Amino acid sequence: MGNIVAIVGRPNVGKSTLFNRLTQTRHAIVNEEAGTTRDRQYGKVEWTGKEFSLVDTGGWVVNSEDVFEDEINKQVQIAIEEADVILFVVDVVNGMTNLDTDVARILRRSKKPIIVVANKADNYQLHLDSAEFYSLGLGDPYCISAINGSGTGDLLDQVVKLLPEIKEEELDEELPRIAVVGRPNAGKSSLINAFIGEERHIVTDIAGTTRDSIYTKYNKFGLNFYLVDTAGIRKKGKVNEDMEYYSVIRSIRAIENSDVCVLMLDGTRGIESQDLNIFSLVQKNSKSLVVCVNKWDLVENKTQDAIKHYTNTIRERLAPFTDFPILFISAQTKQRIFKVLETAQEVYENRRKRIPTAKLNEVLLPIIEHTPPPAWKGKYIKIKYITQLPAGAVPSFVFFCNLPQWIKEPYKRFLENKIRENWDFTGTPINIYIREK
Repeated sequence: MGNIVAIVGRPNVGKSTLFNRLTQTRHAIVNEEAGTTRDRQYGKVEWTGKEFSLVDTGGWVVNSEDVFEDEINKQVQIAIEEADVILFVVDVVNGMTNLDTDVARILRRSKKPIIVVANKADNYQLHLDSAEFYSLGLGDPYCISAINGSGTGDLLDQVVKLLPEIKEEELDEELPRIAVVGRPNAGKSSLINAFIGEERHIVTDIAGTTRDSIYTKYNKFGLNFYLVDTAGIRKKGKVNEDMEYYSVIRSIRAIENSDVCVLMLDGTRGIESQDLNIFSLVQKNSKSLVVCVNKWDLVENKTQDAIKHYTNTIRERLAPFTDFPILFISAQTKQRIFKVLETAQEVYENRRKRIPTAKLNEVLLPIIEHTPPPAWKGKYIKIKYITQLPAGAVPSFVFFCNLPQWIKEPYKRFLENKIRENWDFTGTPINIYIREK
């Protein structure tokens, strides 16, 4: 867990297509308009039993009006900084361009493993043409066609070979891992510092799976857990506008290594697209969530109505998952920050909650009886039995019925809502499975 592979390259060489091919999704919109959400540039890839996260950096960098080259250089910098292996995509049909040579020059200086991926090699003649990419000085080009998938198997074999071995860190499995995530300047560091207070409360910093997740063991006030901090949040080395881009990739590692994510929003700014990007990473990884609206001391209108309005807006923007706590805090004045820890702890308990099968059936079967799934072509769908799966990452419930394939999303959501109404699963995603008896 925790390896990141980044895709870099100039525009129109097929980065999105390659991303889709490797993550086996079709949902990156290939005609990217600037500003479409970027969460579809992050996915998981599994190959020969190894899993890694794939990031198409092109999608994270906002294609603003400035020169292409600047944008591409930024992507390449991010990849060099954060990734474990870099895929440098070039296009065999158009051959080598000056931009490719520039990118190669930056990549050669880095110490990272780099694979040149010669895309659009749809026939044998084009394979021969790929020889010109040897001159980039980055080793053998791998000829592939992202469109039809030829050559991608060999490419993945090579990627997996180059991934660094992950040292499993010595963590107490029973303790929750809490990650504080959010946009730059939302107040993550202030919150973490406010938690830790005087340095002496830090028991140990355990360097995590990857070179930059740090687990800080925290035990104060009878609470005991690990704070997952991406070290990047602590060093204030590179503070410039690029922090936006870095923050998303940094967040990936913190989110993947945690159980509960505390998403910090800046109360003075409302929800921005970057917040939604980070939220979607939390969701894709099925992590539990506590939303904190920080800098509440700076907000002028603090009436109950204002709080209600803010709360509703947040839930609307993050729907359909709406059952999570929202706290209004100030890391600076330490207002309600202890509540954050308590809430995170409660949400973690919810994540591990088990409901006895007898209780589930006793409560839910009458409800289902009363509002059964809609009949399909005159066939009645009967749910006969419900059970919770043994402890997995997320609470998962199986409903056994006669015609599972006809139970659609809306009814599943209805079932999820009924579970949430009867038991407290605040902050935690729930899986609903419908199986044949």
